[in-house]
Amino acid sequence: MTANLDRIDRKILFELMQDSTLPVAQLAERVGLSQTPCWKRVQKLEALGIIIGRVALVAPEKIGLGLTVFVEIEAADHTPAWREAFAAMVSDYPQIVETHRMAGEVDYLFKVIVPDMAAYDAFYLDLTFRLPCRNVISRFSMERMKATTTLPIDTVST
Repeated sequence: MTANLDRIDRKILFELMQDSTLPVAQLAERVGLSQTPCWKRVQKLEALGIIIGRVALVAPEKIGLGLTVFVEIEAADHTPAWREAFAAMVSDYPQIVETHRMAGEVDYLFKVIVPDMAAYDAFYLDLTFRLPCRNVISRFSMERMKATTTLPIDTVST
């Protein structure tokens, strides 16, 4: 279900996606509201589950996590039991920062961030030991050319 957001709500979201540490006074000024109505809108967006958290974004390479790997998984089977075991296993790995169920030739796609190739090899060996998969393909990122958490939200139309 998509929420019905007006232009002001979308502006609030855009500004918070750019910098979630903005004081409410600055946020209100940027979106054309006074502080109290702005804060109430932020609270409403949180209550609706549209704003799901506020975090610090960290450059992985600056903290020793220099290798990003996209891992394509082909399921061994498509039974509910396999999917349940797979979902439980995925949550055990902090190295997996994103998991997507895909359409097409690949069933699942992971984004994995680790310090180096040795760490990825250990992850890979453990992953493939714990749950049988038909195929696992690793694609190594050479350079992150764009990374953003800002969604393409329309802040102009009503």
